[in-house]
Order: sequence, then structure tokens, then C-alpha cells
Amino acid sequence: MTQRPDLLPRHDWTRADIAALYDLPLDSLMARALEVKRANWPDGKIQKSQLLSIKTGGCAEDCGYCSQSAHFDTGLDAGKLMPLDEVVTSARRAKENGADRFCMGAAWRSLKDRDLPKVAAMISAVKAEGLETCVTLGMLEDGQAEALKQAGLDYYNHNLDTSPEYYGTVVSTRTYEDRLETLGRARHAGIKLCCGGILGMGESREDRIGLIHELSKLAPHPESVPVNMLVPIEGTPLGQSAPLSVIEMARAIAVCRIVFPQSWVRLSAGREGMTEEGQAMCLLAGANSIFVGDRLLTTDNPDADEDAALMKDMGLEAASHKDMEHGRNKVTLIG
Repeated sequence: MTQRPDLLPRHDWTRADIAALYDLPLDSLMARALEVKRANWPDGKIQKSQLLSIKTGGCAEDCGYCSQSAHFDTGLDAGKLMPLDEVVTSARRAKENGADRFCMGAAWRSLKDRDLPKVAAMISAVKAEGLETCVTLGMLEDGQAEALKQAGLDYYNHNLDTSPEYYGTVVSTRTYEDRLETLGRARHAGIKLCCGGILGMGESREDRIGLIHELSKLAPHPESVPVNMLVPIEGTPLGQSAPLSVIEMARAIAVCRIVFPQSWVRLSAGREGMTEEGQAMCLLAGANSIFVGDRLLTTDNPDADEDAALMKDMGLEAASHKDMEHGRNKVTLIG
């Protein structure tokens, strides 16, 4: 007896393969994604994650979607690194509200050695609260990833954002190779990767396919793949972007679920602008984690009552990463 290969991770995806998935009729695509999800993850369960901005604004990067860039006038004031006790208080509150994963983001081009001990202390303190930990701190230099790992870090978030071809339209201060290098440093230190992208930045479907293809080339695959819908911010170059359809968002999530069968696929930014039905479609497409709390760094997010109603209507139960990963269904066998 062998495991069905179409339900397991593979690293030989081509752009043509991924394009063929993308072009399937939506019902066929979602049915396939659901089959993959059921083969690798327990039914009816979802992980709640919460994201905290530990240092807001004043970033030297010019990412065209970001309110925190010092290059754009968005009305956001730059702040200092948050004190440790405030981070711990936020983490405890997140856990009380059902979050199992706590992410900390700092608006930096790169992590400075002088800030490393403070961030390491935050990671250790949040880990001590029984939460899975994730940080996004910009680019990493030699030795920094190892220090973060020693502090107890589970995941490092560093998105590719979009395809290599479209990337230069969005960012000019950091190259695609810079991003891949940081991912490599985190991986070498034994940290799991949280790496995805943002949809709705004016890119084509071919660019969305290109993004997923680039992620599929990482070996092993990122253990976490966040799929964000652009939240246009006034004052940024992408502030007037046309909205992406929820159907296109769900299509991308379904493709990610098929290509990354054993990775978390996280329905991330953009839920605030979706109807309950739109969010349900994205979850049915294969997402198995959502970000909760009223803010995602600097953008709005649905409140706790809305999330509770959504989960009740869908019959979903919040679960820990341990329960979900250890309770994975056995992949279908063929003889």
C-alpha cells in the first residue's frame, strides 16, 4: 500500500501545472482542494492567530502597499519598540480570546543587533504563555536567526509578496533575492517559514501563479502560507487599487491548499472588507487559519463577535496547532 501522491507535498510543480489548477472550474478546483485538506488536516477545526505591531511606522522600505513606510504620507506616526510588559499583556489577552499563535511585527528594513535582545525577550515571554510564536522583522543578518531560534521562535514571517516579474512595480528598496536570502537564514537556523503574498496589487493572474510557483520551489515548503487581500491605504502608491474579487481570492487559496497540502494556509488581511459568505468561501477553499483581533498591524479586522458568528454558522471549532497537526487525517492509501 502506498500513499496517494496527489495528496502529498511535491517539489516539481511547474508554472503550467499551477496555471492548469487556476483555470479549473471553481467547483472542481474547490472540490479538489477540499479533498487535499481532508486528507491532511482534521475536519471542522481552525487555528486562531493574532498579530501585534511591536514597532509601528518609520520603515525605510518603499513597499507600495504599506502605511508604515517613511516614503509615504499616510498620517501614521512612527513609534518606538513596545515595552516587554505591554507585549506580554497583549499576548495574554489574545490567548484568553482563543488565539493559539501570536505574531509580532516591527516596521524595520532589517533587524538591528541592538534590538535583538529586546525582541528575543518578547519571544521567550510569549512562548512562556503557551502560545506559538512568529515574528516579522525585515531582513536578517548572520547569527540573528540563530538567536531568535534560541529565544523560542517558531516561525519567521517574510513574504515574497508577488511574482518576481511584478515585484519591482511594488518595491524598489529590497530585491527578491534579499527576501529569499532572509528566508534561507531562518530555515538554516531551524525556524519554520511563514511566507506568502498579497493579492489585489494590480498584478495579473499570471503573477499570482508566479508567486505560488516561487513558493513551491522552496524545499521544504513554507510551513505557513498567508494569503492576504490588499487593504488599500490612502497615501500609498497602491491606495487606489481596484478591489480583488473574493472569488479570485478563494481560487488562490484553493490552489495554495493543493500545492501546499501540509502547510497552514492562512486567510489573512482583507477579511474586514468581505461578507460572511465571502469569508466562508475562502475557508471552504482550504484555509485553516485566520487572524483575529481588531487590528492587523495598522488595518482593521473583524471583531470577536463577527468571528464567533462566522465560526458558529460554519460549524467550525478553534483548535491549537498541536491538536491540528497531531490530529491530521491519514492520507488515503492506494494498493
